[in-house]
Amino acid sequence: MNNHIKHKIMVLSGKGGVGKSTVSVNLATALAEEGFKVGLIDIDIHGPNVAKMLGIGDKKLEATPKETILPIKVFPNLSAVSIANLVDLSQPVIWRGPLKQKMIEQFVKDVEWGDLDYLIVDSPPGTGDEPLSALQIIGDMDGAIIVTTPQGVSTMDAMRSAVFVQKLNSQVLGIVENMSYFVCPNCGQRVYLFGEGGGESLAKELDTDLITRIPQNPELMRLSEDGKPASLYMRGTEMEAVFKELAGYVIKKLKNEKEEDKPNE
Repeated sequence: MNNHIKHKIMVLSGKGGVGKSTVSVNLATALAEEGFKVGLIDIDIHGPNVAKMLGIGDKKLEATPKETILPIKVFPNLSAVSIANLVDLSQPVIWRGPLKQKMIEQFVKDVEWGDLDYLIVDSPPGTGDEPLSALQIIGDMDGAIIVTTPQGVSTMDAMRSAVFVQKLNSQVLGIVENMSYFVCPNCGQRVYLFGEGGGESLAKELDTDLITRIPQNPELMRLSEDGKPASLYMRGTEMEAVFKELAGYVIKKLKNEKEEDKPNE
């Protein structure tokens, strides 16, 4: 990469539908709100969601005279790239592994990111071509955040993603448990619709941290559909606090002990 990027993080899940893109988008926006310069790559070729969740689904990637790619500016500290900004999403992307690898390589090497504090890589579910290509192309990934829901079938799949990361000589930075509970709007009690304790058990088994628990919230889903990250549009709520906690954990975890990790000027 011709860009100077301090930290590179992949967001992984063992299965679909656990909220991996929700975590990626809101981590990126929360870090950008802290003043850091952030890039977000959506390497999900067949089911990209990042562009829609950031409200940039109608924008197209542009090339420079040097035949590099300009990322889409979401707001001053955050830029993103996704295949959703290249193709007609009403049609399936029918690509084999080599084409997907080439696309990911272009997103990593040919995008004019400039100087970034954080590059967040939103990966599709599982341990196939896309995350494998990204980890091998980037090479010096700081680590991965594993997203799971509380039930056993999800944590079982998440464990495989964690082992995948370790086998490729990277580290698991921590676990995020999504859909942890639902707060009853009438009585205020927490209801554990998918069971309780799965993320904590997974973190203990991997000897890592359970970074945060994200509650179920219909407003989060509605805002995501509207391209409005909850970390920005749910001010003063538990949801904003959860994503700030996630960003704070990442900042602290990756901070250089010898030199304070300050945002790029």
